[in-house]
Amino acid sequence: MLEEIPSHYIAIVSTIVAIFMGVSVMMMRMRAHRRPINEKRIIIPPVAMSTGALMFIYEPFRVAPMQILEVFVLGACASLLLIWKTQFEVREDGIYLKKSKAFLFILVGLLVVRVIAKLVMQNSIDFGELAGMFFLLAFSMIACWRIAMFIKFKKIKATIQ
Repeated sequence: MLEEIPSHYIAIVSTIVAIFMGVSVMMMRMRAHRRPINEKRIIIPPVAMSTGALMFIYEPFRVAPMQILEVFVLGACASLLLIWKTQFEVREDGIYLKKSKAFLFILVGLLVVRVIAKLVMQNSIDFGELAGMFFLLAFSMIACWRIAMFIKFKKIKATIQ
């Protein structure tokens, strides 16, 4: 089915969807500081995102083992910026994420880099394989970030109890 759709249409639609999703995530993240954080709010995003791995059942989305390793390492490296800027603060009614303007710039920067990389690589890598690679990149980045958040959260929670 994907083979019948012209590649430039797929590129345009997937870029628009990526930008829309990126902006949506940024808006949700910027409001996250308004409510206390808990274990569930830290763990659910990567668990929910992991269902996207079902894409790999369909052959065109499968990625070579070496590419899997490469995108996981790249995702882990990209998560370092998010880990560095994710800070918590203790208030009387719970633990909150600290609001950070730099965090928004990091998210925008990561989105811009992702869109540019996709546009550059779309001509040399099959669409399905590229989609699989970018899913793994995003998942590894979010999983590493959330694991680090969880560890920081547990340490803070242990000190206040």
